[in-house]
Amino acid sequence: MYSCSRMRAWVRGALAAGAGLWLAGCANIAATPPGTPLTQVTARFGAPTLRCVDRQGHDRVVWSRQPLGQYAWGATVDTQGRVQGVEPILTDAHFRILKQGEWTADQVRCEFGPPAIIDTAGLPNVRQIVWSYRYKQDHVWNSLMYVFMGPDGRKVTKFHPGPDPMYDREDVFPRN
Repeated sequence: MYSCSRMRAWVRGALAAGAGLWLAGCANIAATPPGTPLTQVTARFGAPTLRCVDRQGHDRVVWSRQPLGQYAWGATVDTQGRVQGVEPILTDAHFRILKQGEWTADQVRCEFGPPAIIDTAGLPNVRQIVWSYRYKQDHVWNSLMYVFMGPDGRKVTKFHPGPDPMYDREDVFPRN
């Protein structure tokens, strides 16, 4: 017979191995060569989470693991239906694009995909809509990128990273 602690350790190990294999399969999407037909990418990696028109008027697709995952990939699609390179989009470097000009909520969704959490923050007279994206800050830290959308939720006013409370040890493994 297995003890409860040994069984829990085995289940955790199996889940971690399964998650690693799942992420390894998804990570290959970034290696898609530019010029690959979107139909081939979709056949291999599944339908995009989102398809939209980006700030420059190009067709864009996003494969996202939000709300619980920390990864998403985006690509521009040309008029012939070919992807122009698939890139990871939930990174510190890519979030810096929000510093360029004004960003509407629709443009943020098109660039980064749907957020993990939509909430509010601040006192009642300065309350803002906040979109939070789970990601690995510096490719290491379990973090949320908080994108503040102003009181009406229409355009980005600021953004910054912070720790993801979902990964607080007390929340993940409650103590008895």
